[in-house]
Amino acid sequence: MPLYECVVIARSDVTTQQVDALGEQIAATVAELGGAVKKNEYWGLRSLAYRIKKNRKGHYVLLNIEAPPPAITEMERLLRLNEDVLRFLTVAVEELEEGPSAILTNKGRDDRESRGPGGGGGRFGGDRGPRPPRSGFGDRGDRGGFGGDRGGFGGDRGGFGGDRGGFGGDRPDRGADRGADRAPRGEMGG
Repeated sequence: MPLYECVVIARSDVTTQQVDALGEQIAATVAELGGAVKKNEYWGLRSLAYRIKKNRKGHYVLLNIEAPPPAITEMERLLRLNEDVLRFLTVAVEELEEGPSAILTNKGRDDRESRGPGGGGGRFGGDRGPRPPRSGFGDRGDRGGFGGDRGGFGGDRGGFGGDRGGFGGDRPDRGADRGADRAPRGEMGG
């Protein structure tokens, strides 16, 4: 018989007992049509990524089902008619997961306590150690101003524009010495 996983999201204003009753109703429907619910996991009230039918939270339930396709079709029809169900997703799987799902195993562990001092950690590892000193900036040297060699003001080419043209620099074909014989603005004699 085919195997399925079904996740159901119920409205946040229903009680946990009503969510359990919904799971039992699904199990009874599947059993009537020749299938069986192998696992019924309540994941709790969780925040939704976006509002669904004016709800920001929902009760999540995971069902592992072994049933013929007509039983799944009838189960999905009943879920569509139920006003307490916001969304559901049924997926055919090769084999059913034994033991608690990944959601429940992550829910049981408190990440904040295991991070240690500084609160670091996460999926990229623990404490990275002390931060290296920032003075000197290593091998970068003095770049002198904005932009560097791709334009902007300053850089190791001098002037405005770097090696892309513009004003300044040490290349005569780029206009570095244009107007060198003129007096600077504001200092005109007269």
